[in-house]
Amino acid sequence: MDRRNFILSGASLSATMALAPAAAAWAKTRPLTFDAMGEVRFEYDAALIGQMRASGLDAITITLCDPKHYEAQAYEDAVQAVLDHDAHIAKHPELFLKATSTGDIDVARRNGQLALFYLFQNSTQFGRDLDNVDLFHKLGVRSAQITYNDQNWAGAGCKELGANGLTHFGRDLVGRMNERRMLIDLSHANMQTMADTIAASKVSVIVSHTACMAVHSNIRNTTDANLRLLADKGGVAGICQMRPFLTTKRDDALPEYFRHIDHAVKVMGADHVAIGSDRDHRVVEMTDAYIAELKAEEGANFNEADWPLFINELNGPRRMEVVWDGVRKLGYPASTVEKIMGTNVRRIYREVIG
Repeated sequence: MDRRNFILSGASLSATMALAPAAAAWAKTRPLTFDAMGEVRFEYDAALIGQMRASGLDAITITLCDPKHYEAQAYEDAVQAVLDHDAHIAKHPELFLKATSTGDIDVARRNGQLALFYLFQNSTQFGRDLDNVDLFHKLGVRSAQITYNDQNWAGAGCKELGANGLTHFGRDLVGRMNERRMLIDLSHANMQTMADTIAASKVSVIVSHTACMAVHSNIRNTTDANLRLLADKGGVAGICQMRPFLTTKRDDALPEYFRHIDHAVKVMGADHVAIGSDRDHRVVEMTDAYIAELKAEEGANFNEADWPLFINELNGPRRMEVVWDGVRKLGYPASTVEKIMGTNVRRIYREVIG
């Protein structure tokens, strides 16, 4: 039996990891909080996860592995990352539920768990073999980006030279992801690849963690033109909490974050804006040891001038309380606040992945 068939034969075992739904009604009836992309690291202990849950967080889409790898290494890393995350969830069923459908969010809320959806921040793990989309879908991965920062077989990332867009292979990849109900994420894409993919996809797509180019110019941000294209196709943009994407300010930066959310709502409409933090939930201290860790993780992407990445008030596991409060203060109706904080992401997940 080859590696692919061996993996597929064991994919159904992941279903045994989930706790059965509790018979009782939800212990808490608070509005849904769904982070369209954020971090849950293996070293997070039960106390930190408890604080995240106490802040209101119910569901989060997490990155599985390093998106900077290519070819065989990208595939092998991706398979191992799924296995490692599955094992971690199985080891801590009181904390986590591996989510593969929107119904799993309700199960997790009843059980007091955090629902974790799996994301690849690149398409390099698929290589040039579209059957790998089927493989990873069977393993429970429900979302993947078309590109990361550079050029791959599918399209161009935001740091690639020139204005290359979605490739012929990229169009085939979009079609297969649509067929398998895997959500297409356009974070880190350049604007041409983003626009091409929005047009090529038969269903809504997401830009899970970005900010608004019109508010602050940064290569990772999205133009108003593409935000409108995204909304016109029913898509969602998650506004990130990465300080350099939002502002040059290091102090008093929190209002700038909410400026991006407000601008996105004005451009896209309230049904298409979400929270996609792209952030660590630990309280980060900018020590020499942490800087060394960052340099090792980021490699050539590390730019010390960008640090700290965090906004002070959003540096820690209870930051969603701060976000809820700030979005409310923008003066939107309660229904709009709830859309931004969770139900817009839930809606696109329900429409695309089921």
